[in-house]
Amino acid sequence: VRSLDLEVRAGEIVAVAGVHGNGQTELVEAITGLRPIAQGEVRIAGSRVVADPRRIFESSVGHVPEDRLEEGLVPGFTVAENIVLNSYHLKPYSNGLNLNYDGIFATARDLVKEYDVRTPSVLNDVANLSGGNQQKVIVAREFSRPLKLLVAAQPTRGLDVGSIEYIHRRIVEKRDEGTAVLIVSTELDEVLALGDRIAVMFQGRIVDIVDPAQATPERLGLLMGGAHPEEHTAEEVAAAASEVAV
Repeated sequence: VRSLDLEVRAGEIVAVAGVHGNGQTELVEAITGLRPIAQGEVRIAGSRVVADPRRIFESSVGHVPEDRLEEGLVPGFTVAENIVLNSYHLKPYSNGLNLNYDGIFATARDLVKEYDVRTPSVLNDVANLSGGNQQKVIVAREFSRPLKLLVAAQPTRGLDVGSIEYIHRRIVEKRDEGTAVLIVSTELDEVLALGDRIAVMFQGRIVDIVDPAQATPERLGLLMGGAHPEEHTAEEVAAAASEVAV
């Protein structure tokens, strides 16, 4: 990430587009406290935040990570345990050093129902769920509290059409509640469907911010390759779009 300056306002979705490997992962990790920041700062509601996951959680930031099994869930833990993964230390889920399983199970049952997680029990190992239901567990955990900022990286990767539509609807609901939403996706359809503004990353930089009304796969394809559409012929624009689609 180099010389990157990006603002996400309350009540809007900024979708970051780009070919994987151009700094998107590092950007998300820096914002969510998973990677030390060498230079610069992150501000939430005007206040500088310390690069520490728990402090950032306490700043009302939600995070849907890029890899749900490596970063978002703990296989071997139950659905209930995964739902309180970032709040188990708070009441009513713990009393001092002891976990309050009655409180954990009650919240888990409510969220499983609210977010339509298909599981026989909240005591089921989260690893036994389908990819779509695993993602719904993460969404239930992160979306079920008041948020100032939601950061979602590849939120529908590998999911079926029904799960994609469900996750998209929930993201839009958070925006409509007044949450600032940052989406990172390599899927142009997702970027175009969700973004109120589209920021394109190339080699660690934001090369342009595009109004969705003026965005096309061809324009975004050139930007993702580091070029501006104004610099190329119509034939070159079409060829770039074709390469991105492939």
